[in-house]
Amino acid sequence: MAKPVVAVVGRPNVGKSTLFNKLCGQRLAIVHDTPGVTRDRIYADCEWLGRTFMIVDTGGIEPYSDDIILSQMRRQAQMAIDSADCIIFVTDLRTGVVATDAEVATMLQKSGKPIVLCVNKCDRVGDPPAEFYEFYNLGLGDPVAVSAVHGHGTGDLLDEVLKYLPEYPENDEDNDLIKVAIIGKPNVGKSSLVNSVCGEERVLVSNIAGTTRDATDTYVENKHGRFMLIDTAGLRRKSKVEDNIEHYSVLRAVTAVERAQVCVIMIDATEGFTEQDSKVAGIAHEQGKACIIAVNKWDAVVKDGTTMDTYRKKLMNDFSFMSYAPIIFISAKTGQRIDRLFELIKFVDTQNAMRITTGKLNEILAAAQARVQPPTDKGKRLKIYYMTQPSTRPPTFVCFVNKKDLFHYSYQRYIENQIREVFGLEGTPIRMVIRERGE
Repeated sequence: MAKPVVAVVGRPNVGKSTLFNKLCGQRLAIVHDTPGVTRDRIYADCEWLGRTFMIVDTGGIEPYSDDIILSQMRRQAQMAIDSADCIIFVTDLRTGVVATDAEVATMLQKSGKPIVLCVNKCDRVGDPPAEFYEFYNLGLGDPVAVSAVHGHGTGDLLDEVLKYLPEYPENDEDNDLIKVAIIGKPNVGKSSLVNSVCGEERVLVSNIAGTTRDATDTYVENKHGRFMLIDTAGLRRKSKVEDNIEHYSVLRAVTAVERAQVCVIMIDATEGFTEQDSKVAGIAHEQGKACIIAVNKWDAVVKDGTTMDTYRKKLMNDFSFMSYAPIIFISAKTGQRIDRLFELIKFVDTQNAMRITTGKLNEILAAAQARVQPPTDKGKRLKIYYMTQPSTRPPTFVCFVNKKDLFHYSYQRYIENQIREVFGLEGTPIRMVIRERGE
């Protein structure tokens, strides 16, 4: 059974994202004074009085705007309303009831869903001011006075919400969920991939670079398992980041990589590899995430019998620092090899979580040292006493040696390659920690 869903809706700049962050206890949605910062639906878990439900932040609803982005935001909000079990309608005490509030209220009443009217920015403690009672005119029952910034009234708001939510049995169903961050430069097709997988317009897509701002979570279940796809904002060079909102978007994208288990690094096949692609991949590599390089827009490339092999060899050279990452050629537009992509995600996740026993590790170590003698310096030879694996994600190996300085980087790479040759560990970086005996 799916968790109950609560949608937070309202016109722009009434404090929906501030309230969303307060209710879920995390700074997931970007908050800024500029109207229209939130564009896609952002999901998070919320818990109140021992009950858990999903809460959805939406973009501000502008009922009659013809702007491309605003009309898509309106459609996204409508999808959130359609899928919700209960709706929190957020209004602003400071501006009072405006015409847009009345139009949004009519739109919500047509949905037939239970509505909890929230009057935000009631920042003073005590009885609400006289202006508060104006919101009864919306015909949605008793409003709840809330201060999203300070947290006042959020308990009363959630009490009202729980009255309308179905019971949800708690279990450990999230244990097998694989979190996948989709990262890359702007306009490589990250959001198109999410929409293709979901079979619906889950996130906004346009040719305008920077359409995606928040990192949005999308739950997907198919024959390969259960996945949470995290669509992120395109990562540009710092010198190209023009405003605060984009700065926050980049921070959210980096945080999304931290949250994820697998990173799909998307490249535009029509543009080829760029320096920025290697920087984006470096973020995932440094954090030790399982990685896949997905070359998108493959349907737009003119091909002959050797195009894919030539492209693959060039990418292997460009991404030489992460030679472990498998490369797949996909098309988010046509759905080409999307099924194979999920197979790879599942596979590299298991590789990233692989644990090898100390006994087997030391068998490989002994064979490797017999094949290639450890290096010497000034008559002193490196001795590797034993190796063990203390942690996974990424697989981390600790080597105990007689002298750290003798364990040259090239010999570390040799040992790493021997481990990969036997156990695979495809799609995941390996960490080597060198310790002298007694440390």
